[in-house]
Amino acid sequence: METHSTEPQVTWLDPDTAQVRQPKASHWEAPFLYLLFGRDRSLLIDTGATSDERVFPLRSTVERLTADWLRRNPAVFTRPYPLVVAHSHAHGDHIAGDALLRDRPGTTVVGTSPAEVIGFFGFRSWPDETVPFDLGRRVIDVIGGPGHEPSAVVFFDRQTGILFTGDTVLPAHLYVRDLPQYRATIERLIRFRDDPTAPVNELRGAHVEMSATPGVAYPPGTVDQPDEAELPLRPRILDRVLTALDELTGATGERVVRRRFIVVIDR
Repeated sequence: METHSTEPQVTWLDPDTAQVRQPKASHWEAPFLYLLFGRDRSLLIDTGATSDERVFPLRSTVERLTADWLRRNPAVFTRPYPLVVAHSHAHGDHIAGDALLRDRPGTTVVGTSPAEVIGFFGFRSWPDETVPFDLGRRVIDVIGGPGHEPSAVVFFDRQTGILFTGDTVLPAHLYVRDLPQYRATIERLIRFRDDPTAPVNELRGAHVEMSATPGVAYPPGTVDQPDEAELPLRPRILDRVLTALDELTGATGERVVRRRFIVVIDR
């Protein structure tokens, strides 16, 4: 990817779904954020790795994308148009930008503790339950996903068929902090994927760390990734993650290398 530009990389995945990548020039993690628009409100998944608008102009990017969408959807009359800011999980490179949006009119920033996530989305049987979150003619399924981090969730967008997996499954190091919980999350995602009422087209996580060479990752801290792997993963990748977990005993530092990811026990 381009390492010098400080402008976010914005890709419209469909007319109502914007993918935003924080540039490497602002933080080597270069996380992906997702802004989903519904008739009643929008949902921002993650806020990036810095709280400095001058380094990563998160708020102005959200404002610009929202204004663009509202121009294309003039029948939406609610002003200010509500925004919910939620997170794939609570690690700093996914929540640092919260501060830039807390005082934005019409904006709700969901807390990052397990209790706050459970309470906001209305989980009654965490983490085994899947709960719907309606944006207005667009329902997002919220799936409990601990294992990488205790408050982690996965978001499924019924409109695009995309499973937004954060750091749980992505073309990168899969850092497992709690192996039993992580395995249960992967099994949960497989059951969800195999449900014909919720067809999953692809997975999109929050980082790219793998190179285009199978099994080869860029080292942590890399700011120049000229030959990085593609971000989207096919749904069957979940089976390969589960099989990789079978090779682990749970000892800290264990690694299993696959073509599109590397599992690491990291406590």
